[in-house]
Amino acid sequence: MSDQSNQDVKGRTALVTGSTSGIGLGVAKALVAAGANVMVNGRTPKGDVSAILDEIRGAGDGQVDYVSADLSQATEVARLVEETTTRLGAPDILVNNAGVQHVSPLEDFPAEKWELIISLNLSAAFHSTKACLGHMKTQGWGRIINVSSAHGIVASPFKSAYVAAKHGLNGLTKVTALEAAETGVTCNAICPGYVWTPLVAKQIDDQAKSHNIPKEDVIRDIILKPQPNKQFATVEEIGALTVFLCGMGGRSITGASLPVDGGWTAH
Repeated sequence: MSDQSNQDVKGRTALVTGSTSGIGLGVAKALVAAGANVMVNGRTPKGDVSAILDEIRGAGDGQVDYVSADLSQATEVARLVEETTTRLGAPDILVNNAGVQHVSPLEDFPAEKWELIISLNLSAAFHSTKACLGHMKTQGWGRIINVSSAHGIVASPFKSAYVAAKHGLNGLTKVTALEAAETGVTCNAICPGYVWTPLVAKQIDDQAKSHNIPKEDVIRDIILKPQPNKQFATVEEIGALTVFLCGMGGRSITGASLPVDGGWTAH
């Protein structure tokens, strides 16, 4: 990506929640590569993520730091933003990526799982946005990117809490965009379908064992059944889109829910 494309990103402070693995890790690396200083977040003690932090630092010249926080707690979200501000400066870019999933029929869905999924996938994004938006408005520039899901646009059975949270996240995205529309702050949601991550790889292995069928059949006929292109998106794709939305090309894109789903939601 050209320097001109990254000119709005260089030197900015970015906070990426849930960024020690999967999509969040890919986004953190892409932002560092574009010149941002990135606060990495997870629930692992810092000493246990040193290799991950070195990997992110290797992507570019930006500063990289780490804060462990349980984002299902509002006080922990506030602490994360405060720590980021102290160490790297107030966040100019906020990527709400942290999330969790549970699959169960609605009548059997554990209440504690519902509360956890809503708090981590939706409420945490509200609390972090609330904490960061004032600074962004004051300086006249900010980018809030909510990592939602194709399930923020369409539904699947047995995922009541996740679908509800992601639909809510897309709604929060629109409200944030409207409230900040004249301030130089944008807010968008990225809505991936299935992305190749270690978590998905484990799901494939588990499904293959459960159904006693080859992994290739699990991928095509179960995991990627709703995706017309029959391909996983990559974390690099999500990272590249994040950088684009933060750069010159994304200045007039706000309030959008952008599918990265191989045509899933085109049905």
